[in-house]
Amino acid sequence: MSTETIDLKTRLIADFHARESVMNGEASSAFHQKKRAALAEFNTLGFPTPRNEEWKYSNVKDLISVSYNFNAESSLGLADLEDLKIPAQDANIIYFVNGHYHAALSRIISSQDQIIISSLSEAYKSNPSLVNSYFNELVKDQDDAFTSLNTAFAQDGIFIHIPDNKTVEHPVILRFVSDARLENVGSQPRNIIAVGRNGHVKLAEAFRTLGTARSFTNSVTEIYVGEEAGVEYYKVQNESDNAYHVGTTQVRMLDRSQFYAGTVTLNGRFTRNNLNIILDGERCEAHMYGLYFPDGTQHVDNHTVADHRKPNSESNELYKGILRDKSKGVFNGKIFVREDAQKTNAFQSCKNIVLSTEATMNTKPQLEIFADDVKCSHGTTTGQIDEEALFYMRSRGISRSEAMSLLMFAFCADVVSQIKIDSIREYLENVIAQKLASK
Repeated sequence: MSTETIDLKTRLIADFHARESVMNGEASSAFHQKKRAALAEFNTLGFPTPRNEEWKYSNVKDLISVSYNFNAESSLGLADLEDLKIPAQDANIIYFVNGHYHAALSRIISSQDQIIISSLSEAYKSNPSLVNSYFNELVKDQDDAFTSLNTAFAQDGIFIHIPDNKTVEHPVILRFVSDARLENVGSQPRNIIAVGRNGHVKLAEAFRTLGTARSFTNSVTEIYVGEEAGVEYYKVQNESDNAYHVGTTQVRMLDRSQFYAGTVTLNGRFTRNNLNIILDGERCEAHMYGLYFPDGTQHVDNHTVADHRKPNSESNELYKGILRDKSKGVFNGKIFVREDAQKTNAFQSCKNIVLSTEATMNTKPQLEIFADDVKCSHGTTTGQIDEEALFYMRSRGISRSEAMSLLMFAFCADVVSQIKIDSIREYLENVIAQKLASK
């Protein structure tokens, strides 16, 4: 568990070239050429600093100051994961340990005529042209060092394809576990979800940690939502106090499609969530919900984009946070309405409760509108607990601590109630109640 100062960028680039030198003919493939181009972008960009406007309030110096083993082996079994599981539900459960697909722990119950689920590495071996047609077609490596880094090192993750006119009856739950019991570990999972015309699926990404060493997860998920398709996507982070997480979810929607996202950050030392949605069709509908609970010296940063490119579409966004101790929160939400996106409805709200004078919350809602026939609004509030409501509850015999827990749980309900996978919602309700009561 070394904490010596190192040049992580130099080590990663050297590791890439070492891997490339033993690839033989695969190094000339179109798939690898995308990786090589991404590495060049990463080399140009370098890790961001607070001088970068998109990282103004999120300093990654501590994250990149130590080394991580990105190829760590793990002997985890089901018994080791018992305490990390979300309550049982009929679902497709896919496990990744230190970023690598773990078939022995996974369970796929949906039929292949409804959904094709495969590790990214296996999908590329069996159908390289199909995977390459989706891989890295949505993200912009030149805009973000962590995204370009993930693209360059993408080896494993999930590849999911839902054919046209198929509804997947059972949710897909991706469980990413960092085994940091013996050393600092790093992982860079790359996930591709392609949903055909009129296809429907519920899926979730859950991130957990075992051990007290540092873990660094740099994940990228690309989601293609076909015409008239519907996707519900949830991301739940309940990692260790030494967990660093940078995640980007990039979504493209076509005509009359629906996308529904819920992002909940329960624990982690440093968390950066990027959720970027391109509404690239008419009559699209996108909903984004977020919830975060930093305490101690934890840092949570949520960056969102709703990019309206075609007319008659709608986006709604609600993010909420409760901050304690010396924690820091960041919310940067952007809405773009392009010139052709007439009759767009776009709404954004970020609300925060700060329970300590040493906690800080930085919010930056942004609207860029290039069309004239639109309805758009954004707003943000940051304040303390409602003292009048607190006094009312205490006057009826409820203790101050219990009253505060009840008020904060009610504050969270607007987001938690929107989670439509029952087992995940019930799990979150229990964890949130315990987290609020413990303070």
